[in-house]
Amino acid sequence: MRGEGARLARFSVIGIGNVLEGDDAIGPTVVRVFESRYAAGDDVAVVDGGTPGLDLTAYMMGLEGLVVVDAIKTRTGTAGEVKVYDKKGILNRGPMVAMSPHEPGLRESILHAEFQGVSPPVINLVGVVAGSIEFGCRLTPQVRGAIDGAVEAVRAALQGMGVATVKRDPPLPPDLWWERPQHLPT
Repeated sequence: MRGEGARLARFSVIGIGNVLEGDDAIGPTVVRVFESRYAAGDDVAVVDGGTPGLDLTAYMMGLEGLVVVDAIKTRTGTAGEVKVYDKKGILNRGPMVAMSPHEPGLRESILHAEFQGVSPPVINLVGVVAGSIEFGCRLTPQVRGAIDGAVEAVRAALQGMGVATVKRDPPLPPDLWWERPQHLPT
């Protein structure tokens, strides 16, 4: 499942979400913007994971650290709010967070990886509270406004794992193909 460069990766940043369903596209958007702004070493794979469900387990194998970016729903919080959870917080699931609409999702994938003995020791979720997950290739203004904060949260999570990133100067244009006019519904 992982790409050619991912075989050597010790760390991974995976954006998950459906780019055709509004704010659910925040995961793929953030990882592509992150990759356009920062360079990480060859031991870091940056992946647009789509909507993997339990298949997310395959992306975890052999990693020392994983950062997942996804749209979330919370009992408290407002659209566009960035929340970061560690592995324990994700697994506790309690009243803090109900994961995104791709159930089974991250929590179940981590438990599956734990059972198989392949779960990374460090996992962080950079979650952005979704406003609307309806058909359409546009983020709501609140969630679009969270991109910079989510990108910085990804960088900070990697830094917490001992992974250095280098700011690109100038940044590359992110490949957000789903936002191009020919892909937007009229």
